[in-house]
Amino acid sequence: MKEIYCRKSLLLSSMFMTAGLFLPYAAHAQTQTVLPAASAAPVVTLSTTKSSVAPDEVTDHNKLVDDDVAETEESLKVVQGNIFHPKAGKALSYWDGLVGHLTAEVGIAGNPWTRSARNFGQFYVDRANTVTMNQIMGSLSHPVTNIGDGYGFGFNFEVMYGSDARFDPTIGMGDGSLHGLYQWVPTQAHVDFHMPWLLKRGIDIQLGQMYGLLGSEGTPALARPFYTFNYASDYIVPFQVIGIYTTLHLNKYVDWVLGIDAGNSTSFGQAGNNSRPKGTFGFAFNNLLDGKLSFHLLGHFGPQGNNGVSRTSPYGWVSAGVGKLANKEMQYNGDILVSYKLNKKMTVTVDGTYLHDDLLRDDAYGVTTYFAYDLNPNLTFNARGEIFRDNTGGIITEYSSFNSFTQAVSNEPYPYYNAMPTTYGALTVGVTYRPDFINKHVSFGQFTIRPEVRLDKSLNGTRPFNQAGTVQNPVVNNGTNNMLWFNCDVIWAF
Repeated sequence: MKEIYCRKSLLLSSMFMTAGLFLPYAAHAQTQTVLPAASAAPVVTLSTTKSSVAPDEVTDHNKLVDDDVAETEESLKVVQGNIFHPKAGKALSYWDGLVGHLTAEVGIAGNPWTRSARNFGQFYVDRANTVTMNQIMGSLSHPVTNIGDGYGFGFNFEVMYGSDARFDPTIGMGDGSLHGLYQWVPTQAHVDFHMPWLLKRGIDIQLGQMYGLLGSEGTPALARPFYTFNYASDYIVPFQVIGIYTTLHLNKYVDWVLGIDAGNSTSFGQAGNNSRPKGTFGFAFNNLLDGKLSFHLLGHFGPQGNNGVSRTSPYGWVSAGVGKLANKEMQYNGDILVSYKLNKKMTVTVDGTYLHDDLLRDDAYGVTTYFAYDLNPNLTFNARGEIFRDNTGGIITEYSSFNSFTQAVSNEPYPYYNAMPTTYGALTVGVTYRPDFINKHVSFGQFTIRPEVRLDKSLNGTRPFNQAGTVQNPVVNNGTNNMLWFNCDVIWAF
């Protein structure tokens, strides 16, 4: 979660829990994720155990056990990666499963009516009427693979360069090394384990720097249906954390998730926001109703304020520090995401997100509904509708400089402006087009084009759009009550 304390304001910020929760447009993307739910442990049965069940019930039970063993062996076996190419007939080694990915995204957000050159209410797509290289993202990873006796091991290392990196730092991990529109950040650096412990399907553990688990839209370009973000995914869900996630596979359909981390976009010691840990708790339900329904219930809890001393710049901007009070005032963040496949071509997803902060008495909550329809194998129609309430006006905040967000999480004074308490409505329609007439001639990677039309509107009469604030008056109410914009990005992904 991207969260910062400023003068009576807190700025709060993309995997879906398991493969069953991936939206149809993100099925092949690197998104915020725990370890694969299919990583189940082998099950050993005691054939000498006495049982009072009927013989046919014993047979059915043994069949289920055999199915569990087969599924586990399948999910943990070495899978051919895309880096090494062993000779045909040669047995695969662990390193033959090494996978590399590279994605580049360039886009433009067209807003003819802006007077601020900004698109209010957006982190990544804040620059209006400017062609922007949003991200070049590269990763080197290995799926969780059997290393013997039912144990599995994998890893993922990922970095991003581009304008999106301005809003995706983890303090203490290369932050502030570049200061312009285009910056770089490490986005993932974690090791993954499967342990055949406690449960038939075992336990998965992810340790290191990871994407947060809440929300419906991820940071990588293909981890969302549109170029722009919904308010909840941009402002009030965790994006980057350093810690540990544990997934307990209770059965084939239910996972229990527990986690502990250092805080959102922060790490430890001088690079932390305060001295208290944060935690994640929840459940994921996968492939119910013959694979049509999946959903998760997740929460992230803990103090999120910065316990540093408040600082003021010569220009009058203040930092996010609030002192030792930040160590004990809690923040509560909850998310429920439900995805239902109407048929093979149509999927509806609903995401409800809530945040409450004890320190500033902030409340923010929203509901986003997605509709995806595959018109043909190369063309998907997407629609998104959202209603989002910012009760104090301090959550939806625009950063005025290239380094504002990094300065804010580092407890340095930073320029910003925000709105009065506002209920936002947003409607976005667009298509995801994978042009076959181009891709069939491209031997390396694939192109995707995503044009969209979006309308944002204040539903309670405030006027936060298309105007900027100042240090003397950072709360904007002299703009417009709506923002109609036309956006498009082009993605090349390998």
